[in-house]
Amino acid sequence: MSKTFSQLNTCDDDLKSKFIDINNSFKKKYENLEVDFFICVPGRVNLIGEHIDYNGYNVCPMAIKQNIIGAIKVTDDLNVHISNVNKDKYEDYSCKINSIVIENDPKNIHWYNYVLCGFKGIIEIAFNVTLKGLIIHLDGTIPPASGLSSSSALVCAAALSLCHVLNMNLSKHEIAELTAKAERYIGTEGGGMDQAIIFNANYGFASRISFDPISLIEFQIPPNAVFVIAQSLVTKNKAASNDFNLRVVECRLSSLIIAKKYGLKNWYKYVKLADTQKDLKQQLENMVKIVRDVFHDRYYTKEEICSILNISGNELEEKFLTKNTKNMNNFKLKDRALHVFEEALRVDKFCKICGTTKSLFELGSIMQDSHSSLRDLYECSHTELDKLVTVCMTNGAFGARLTGAGWGGCVVALISCDIAEEFIESVKETFYSNKITDLTNMNDIIFITKPYSGAAIFSQSIIKNL
Repeated sequence: MSKTFSQLNTCDDDLKSKFIDINNSFKKKYENLEVDFFICVPGRVNLIGEHIDYNGYNVCPMAIKQNIIGAIKVTDDLNVHISNVNKDKYEDYSCKINSIVIENDPKNIHWYNYVLCGFKGIIEIAFNVTLKGLIIHLDGTIPPASGLSSSSALVCAAALSLCHVLNMNLSKHEIAELTAKAERYIGTEGGGMDQAIIFNANYGFASRISFDPISLIEFQIPPNAVFVIAQSLVTKNKAASNDFNLRVVECRLSSLIIAKKYGLKNWYKYVKLADTQKDLKQQLENMVKIVRDVFHDRYYTKEEICSILNISGNELEEKFLTKNTKNMNNFKLKDRALHVFEEALRVDKFCKICGTTKSLFELGSIMQDSHSSLRDLYECSHTELDKLVTVCMTNGAFGARLTGAGWGGCVVALISCDIAEEFIESVKETFYSNKITDLTNMNDIIFITKPYSGAAIFSQSIIKNL
């Protein structure tokens, strides 16, 4: 395995305690087999830059303390055994490592399919490598379907585990790109932000991430600021509907139409708005003007899009739509493209402020504008998310916005360090009091977060002599 993922022998007491617990759970389930190594893979929160990574634009996430941990045992056969500490909620699964089948039926998404995505991504590049079997026993504190990247963390945990078992020499950037592609096996057309920060995060730093190829520039958040993550209590599995992929397709169609109307050769290759902007040699501000000139406000039908691009309906479906959007007939193009270009401008501004004035008021204003755009132009918010944003602002946040894919999940709020405890208690009372009976045990519902480290492998000796 690459030295960037060398086995670690130290960790904080909280994580060590989790490893002890999962080790005991593993031995109880698998009849006293010894664990070979442990993994820890963080969740992430995106501070600014939502729904633009798959369009080729920069984003600004950070890893969080909430994580997926795993206990792994290497076996001499080719069997894979996947299990979870929470056996009542997450069923076991077994298969042969050389015959993995991933279900991507949106009506029947099993948790272990994300694990299989990670395995499959590694196997497909494991040339001249002798495959081995493994037992992977998992647990986690990332709230599922909350926009904090629990599903991507599962994919990354599986890939990192198998990569280590097979002693494959992949860098952090390489495994990030591999797992971003691997998650698409389950049908989600993501852009790579989650995997990039999961593998490359460093403690104390958020990162500005660019793509094609992946590169990161680290920056520190203002010292007098913290971020609070709060769940809306509405969950959304983006693989279980076509909402997410529809937005991907709408941006793709917007890019193609701009490329064709402005005479770019091979216009059909311009499936990312960032590529179209680059080859048109236009500033982001000019792209906003172009969108307003090119597109009307109404929905575009398939027939209208085919007429503009001079292609058949079959060509449209086969080349540019996803499996779960081929039955769609109406596409909103102007608003989606406007959000992307304006959100990319907000990322640039956010990072510039973090590097200079560090004004919490300015940063908060950018976050507010982002949420308004996600609600009104991208239409991926939810009434409960909107209410929670309002509650955060009323109780002293400088800014708050949905984070993650949307349609539920979490809000991230920027607040001053000195009001953190008061802020959390006020939000509990204002938003959660009529939804949750016990307001004392809410550490996974609303919590303060700071930038944490990326994915790591820990040797079995981490729990020896305890």
